[in-house]
Amino acid sequence: MDRQTAADDRPQIQRTLTRLRDATELPLAFGGGINANRQVWLTQFAGSTTGALRGVALDLGLGLGGRVAALRRPMVVDDYAGATGISHHYDHIIAAEGLHAMVAVPVLVGRTVRGVLYGAQRNGLPLGDRVIQAALESARDLEQSLAVRDEITRRLDWLGEHAVTAPVTPQWELVREAYAELRVLANDVRQHAVRERIEDVCRKLSPAAGTGSPDTAPALSARELDVLACVALGWTNAQVAADLDIKLETVKSYLRSVMRKLAAHSRLEAVVTARRYGLLP
Repeated sequence: MDRQTAADDRPQIQRTLTRLRDATELPLAFGGGINANRQVWLTQFAGSTTGALRGVALDLGLGLGGRVAALRRPMVVDDYAGATGISHHYDHIIAAEGLHAMVAVPVLVGRTVRGVLYGAQRNGLPLGDRVIQAALESARDLEQSLAVRDEITRRLDWLGEHAVTAPVTPQWELVREAYAELRVLANDVRQHAVRERIEDVCRKLSPAAGTGSPDTAPALSARELDVLACVALGWTNAQVAADLDIKLETVKSYLRSVMRKLAAHSRLEAVVTARRYGLLP
């Protein structure tokens, strides 16, 4: 993995860690991606921290995180200092942070380890099954999110090279992100005039990169466009449901409807087709 890819993963890792900590009420959830030297680089934190772990790079196979990344499977230790099955190269750092029981889960996209997520306790109590399961589910959600984002990025790069849509630039991605945020915000606005203004801006943005005309496109409902705009940013179904305040099954239902209307066989194809029609920027 190159340095830029690792940096791009950080916002999604941070969101995942924040959700993990909120769901489990652990004092600290942390982790990071794999840096250019093939080390687990601890850059993201949710919860109180002394700073002892910040920026630490773990060699593959060493410590809990390095071991997890090398084995590509999760591990749980009830007492880090006395744990067997891991090296203790980083004991002084863990002690400085005051951590005891820990779970570490690798983040795998395809066959590549993209990072490691941790949940940790500062007291002497072991982690319960609920916490461990939450950490596993968080890693799976992050894997899906990164995989979708990677595929969308790959396809958009291809489209840019073949001039099917506007060239993909960081500035253009900001426009797409702003568009999705506007659609989400519109659902929380109660003033009719303000909501109308937001929707008018969205209508102006949506055909900006398309080669076709929205007038000839299949008709998508406002809610279907809300969901598709979020999916286009690489959000998981769970993230879309949380941000739009709808049920997970409802998100899936909207996606099935969108793919049927656009004759798409995947969520990625639906995004690409919608952009060609000028339904999304």
